Amino acid sequence: MFYKDLLISFICMLLLVICVLIGVAFLTLLE
Repeated sequence: MFYKDLLISFICMLLLVICVLIGVAFLTLLE
């Protein structure tokens, strides 16, 4: 059960990083 929670938090962190990278790339294209 512990590993499942760890995996979920890792996936959420990965998605957050991807969203930030997309946002930065989008702002860079708009400039």
